[in-house]
Amino acid sequence: MTQMTAMFVMFVLYGLLPAAGLYLGYRGIKKVTAPKMLEYKAMPQLGYIPEKSLPVAVKTALEQINTKGEKLRVMYGDTNNDGKIDDKDAVNETYIMIQNLMDRHVPQALSDYRRLHDLDVTDSALADTTKIKHSNVTGKEALLDVLKTINTQFDDLLNASYHQDGQKLLATNRYLQKRFEKPASNTEFQKPDSNASSDASSEVSIQTIESPTGENVSAEDIKL
Repeated sequence: MTQMTAMFVMFVLYGLLPAAGLYLGYRGIKKVTAPKMLEYKAMPQLGYIPEKSLPVAVKTALEQINTKGEKLRVMYGDTNNDGKIDDKDAVNETYIMIQNLMDRHVPQALSDYRRLHDLDVTDSALADTTKIKHSNVTGKEALLDVLKTINTQFDDLLNASYHQDGQKLLATNRYLQKRFEKPASNTEFQKPDSNASSDASSEVSIQTIESPTGENVSAEDIKL
């Protein structure tokens, strides 16, 4: 082994490897000790907020909004029922409203609450105990009211969608029942004449045929 090779091996063993171990250990400890952040599929904008910075009631309301909002996005966004929301889907006002609530209004309300919470320089939880001037609610209660309003709106949309789709099923059933339960007497067949010639004996004369519009069409009017 040459002197240069020996120096390189020494550098790797006593320099590079210990430094890499210290760096990876630091990253691992930092990741383990880092506060857990909010993670909602329908509201990724909240991913920067630590879970411990919000009361349990607020996190519960956010979880409900996330679940309902994701369902509503698919219902009102995937208009062509291909399993994804893209440029092929028709955008409507309801879908835009749902997106605005989850992308703008919820994150803004949480930002306002956290700013109120950070104004307190002590541990007395100002936003949770002190009522806002000219009101009868605290900062926490005001935030919960905002989330409750959104939750109620989402419940109304889900309820309306349920009844709308249910009416479609009822209408489909009524149509099928009417379509397949028509009396067989609407179509009349004439038996072939036994005294006719052998060539004519194979022909069946249809007297009337009911058209889709309900009118009777003569067999002579049909061209093959």
